[in-house]
Amino acid sequence: MARTPVPARHLANIYRLGVKELWSLWRDPMLLVLIVYVFTLAVYTSATAMPDTLHKIPIAIVDEDNSPLSQRIVSAFYPPQFLTPRMLSMNEVDPGMDAGLYTFALHIPHGFQRDVLAGRAPQVQLNVDATRMSQAFSGSGSVQQIVLGEVGEFVQRQRGSATAPVELALRARFNPALEKSWFGGLSNIINQITMLSIILTGAALIRERERGTVEHLLVMPVTPAEIMLSKIWSMGLVVLAAAALSLNLVVRGLLQVPVEGSLPLFFSGAALHLFATTSMGIFLATIARNMPQFGMLMMLTIVPLQMLSGGATPRESMPELVQDIMLAAPTTHFVELGSAILFRGAGLDVVWPQFLALAVIGATLFALSLGRFRKTIAQMA
Repeated sequence: MARTPVPARHLANIYRLGVKELWSLWRDPMLLVLIVYVFTLAVYTSATAMPDTLHKIPIAIVDEDNSPLSQRIVSAFYPPQFLTPRMLSMNEVDPGMDAGLYTFALHIPHGFQRDVLAGRAPQVQLNVDATRMSQAFSGSGSVQQIVLGEVGEFVQRQRGSATAPVELALRARFNPALEKSWFGGLSNIINQITMLSIILTGAALIRERERGTVEHLLVMPVTPAEIMLSKIWSMGLVVLAAAALSLNLVVRGLLQVPVEGSLPLFFSGAALHLFATTSMGIFLATIARNMPQFGMLMMLTIVPLQMLSGGATPRESMPELVQDIMLAAPTTHFVELGSAILFRGAGLDVVWPQFLALAVIGATLFALSLGRFRKTIAQMA
């Protein structure tokens, strides 16, 4: 009888072990619920629950002038950026701010319009509740622009119109309407691919250890590399399939977000990224003794990967040391790759450096994880 060639035997072992992982995942309802949630409800809510920075800001106004100019300023604050202004007296401002009822309190003094038309510089006081950091930071500048804009238009109408020396033509590329849901949906899929790949591979290894099936694998004619590769391809396939369905059904279908680039090219890059992150998940699982420890290690790993990869904050705004360190993280290159393809329609001629970086990082992480996995198996034997 002819013997099966060694490469074919290795591939058969990897395939059968991977199928076993898929059946094991199918019998785990909690992980199935997690997969469905992160690629459906989590993607939708992260896209639709990202309001503009100025959204329903409570503001109070003290109008002691009660002039056409002051009324013009009051009417400039309207939903959805601001709530309808509450008209207060000066004595009501401090109690309202102390109670947290208003983020801004604008005081227009008596004789405001008269002093503006006379060429004097009257002072308008803006009280800001700085404990509401996101609204206070961006909203204070917007309030100043609104007040100065209304004053400027009022003065021009009284003294004759003046033509601006420069006309600024705004062109928003890749997102003409500046819809935050476009960015939120696609970026969340990128983040969920990273998180779920680490969770699934790490949980698969720890689940086998807790159930005692690792000992069964040790007496089978399989190698540690075959065990690792089976977990990588099976869990990676699950994540790729879930991400593809989410991208087409939730992002493109439900949210109506256009995708500019090639989806096969994006998922090819995602496959390289999954090779690195699934290896990382196995490495963490070899360090942790149980699922709670794995969860803690994962949180210590996934948060820096997502926050410092350039998806939430541009890398250029980070310290140079952090930028250099994060070049060793696969998420940095995957975020650049995904943004370039999905948002800007980039081709392989643009993103090939990210593909190369992911391949190198993935091979390095796989080698480290394989060495750690072999050591763990040797201790259990």
